[in-house]
Amino acid sequence: MTHEQSSHERAFETLAIHAGNTADPLTGAVVPPIYQVSTYKQDGVGGLRGGYEYSRSANPTRTALEENLAALEGGRRGLAFASGLAAEDCLLRTLLSPGDHVVIPNDAYGGTFRLFAKVVSRWGVEWSVADTSDAAAVRAALTPRTKAVWVETPSNPLLGITDIAAVAEVAHAAGARLVVDNTFASPYLQQPIALGADVVVHSTTKYMGGHSDVVGGALVTDDAALAEELVFHQNAMGAVAGPFDAWLVLRGIKTLAVRMDRHSENATRIADMLTAHPAVSQVLYPGLPEHAGHEVAAKQMKAFGGMVSFRLKAGEEAAVEVCNRAQLFTLGESLGGVESLIEHPGRMTHASVAGSALEVPGDLVRLSVGIESGDDLLADLKQALA
Repeated sequence: MTHEQSSHERAFETLAIHAGNTADPLTGAVVPPIYQVSTYKQDGVGGLRGGYEYSRSANPTRTALEENLAALEGGRRGLAFASGLAAEDCLLRTLLSPGDHVVIPNDAYGGTFRLFAKVVSRWGVEWSVADTSDAAAVRAALTPRTKAVWVETPSNPLLGITDIAAVAEVAHAAGARLVVDNTFASPYLQQPIALGADVVVHSTTKYMGGHSDVVGGALVTDDAALAEELVFHQNAMGAVAGPFDAWLVLRGIKTLAVRMDRHSENATRIADMLTAHPAVSQVLYPGLPEHAGHEVAAKQMKAFGGMVSFRLKAGEEAAVEVCNRAQLFTLGESLGGVESLIEHPGRMTHASVAGSALEVPGDLVRLSVGIESGDDLLADLKQALA
């Protein structure tokens, strides 16, 4: 790699470690310091050092993370928030006004659905549900007032796949922006902006942080004008990532590539085992050739990720019992950490969508496959299913 080589030419693994990470000019520390500070000395009235005056507006540790996020997603600007839902809230209040309309997926994270159904709707914003794996269905759901199309791919918890390029074309033809929640894939496996997305959303709590020790969110865009609006709203609304949280996410990102490789490898083995298991009626994993979105996923993803869902032939109580019997898989919400997790979406992460068009099957179990020994994970699932 030459000194003149631009960051855009560097490999993802290199950017993950170096983008936004400049050696501390005072000490030479190779890791950005945690600037646990609220305010900054000014050199005369309005004389800001590096543009810093108050850490809600900007903080050097958060800046390092935001520059890193932008580089990894191939965007012009990254913004770090206190949670994934804080990032979504900022984005929606930036993009939408009363009377506007949004198309959301029929298989969305329960917290996202709750934000639309219980919060955004109170501002006079309307939304409708569509199967985003079908570009024609998205087109049919558009109205003259549609300002955004919201997509998760892979989706949570049914692992649905949306053709980002195809839906981007549909959205843009209608004058709407395409928002892609890239949490399940991570920028290592999928690059939505390169495929036509206007904004990428992350819960950095998940694969970006990767160690179940931080809560955070992010937005990335390549649209300069939209970036300016988002920065204004981030500061005006204030749900920013704190410096220690930003530092933890930045630390986690350094190993994102190697972790995602192992997550994907283990998940593939588990999906294959579950497919052949007599107690299982269906396995939802885009890496399986029989998955409805397999070809699209193979086209737009580097690998198929670490999330696997499956359904039990014996029904809901059997699904709950599998969750209770697992030992190495920890029963818990969230996902994307180095340790494997198991949960019952209908009674846990997606309880908020019960009775809606997004209700998930009661016999569904969701796995966040970690980076432990694949053999040990397979053995644990087999005993839980026995």
